[in-house]
Amino acid sequence: MQDIRTQTKTNLVFNAEKVSVYYGSNLAVKDVYLEIPRNKIIAFIGPSGCGKSTILRCFNRMNDLIPSARVEGRITFNGQDIYDKRVDPVELRRRVGQVFQKPNPFPKSIYDNIAFGARINGYQGDMDELIERSLRGAALWDEVKDKLQESGLSLSGGQQQRLCIARAIAIEPEVILMDEPCSALDPISTLKVEELMQDLKEQFSIIIVTHNMQQASRVSDRTAFFNAQATEKGKLGYLVEYDDTQVIFSNPREEYTRDYVSGRFG
Repeated sequence: MQDIRTQTKTNLVFNAEKVSVYYGSNLAVKDVYLEIPRNKIIAFIGPSGCGKSTILRCFNRMNDLIPSARVEGRITFNGQDIYDKRVDPVELRRRVGQVFQKPNPFPKSIYDNIAFGARINGYQGDMDELIERSLRGAALWDEVKDKLQESGLSLSGGQQQRLCIARAIAIEPEVILMDEPCSALDPISTLKVEELMQDLKEQFSIIIVTHNMQQASRVSDRTAFFNAQATEKGKLGYLVEYDDTQVIFSNPREEYTRDYVSGRFG
């Protein structure tokens, strides 16, 4: 088994080359090329059905859990091909954490929500210290430090999402994938998560899928715009343009990008 933790680190954490995803015989996303720099926030934007979440799931091989899914092309993580048969997808998912659209705390205490992954991975350090460090990292410690034994489900929606972020960073990943992490949150909670992302990128690389173009323009360093074309079998997603966020929103090269960020479609 190849160890994805020991590869030489460069300024790129991921490099995707000609990545296509099939569901059965249906081609869902075609020929995506992406370089993901380290310690930056990358936003995936585009209309529904264009493949944003499908490509996001390629980076931690969550598509493996869909029986009909097949990924072609090459994605390297710290220079290692993550689809090499010798790579353990469970270890990959420890290095590449994910926060989902809807907050999904375990039906356990706040403390045990965070300790769960660390225990599974054989954490040998001071668990109390890890819990506090993870909650502080998710900007949640001051709000929950006196109720760590209460259920994570007792928290507000925004707090639950930050608890899920704390749970993700507790296992010390290098990358955090966020799939519409604020879509179920109120504006105040959304702002807290956005501020948190800016703090987290000092330690982690972050890829976020969002339908909120204002959010992408506020939080991300680079933005990838995806679109889709109609086919006989549904929609075929493809990457239109990928550049610094300021370029995408102020001076994109492609007309489709300009039309989307100006609100003409989507």
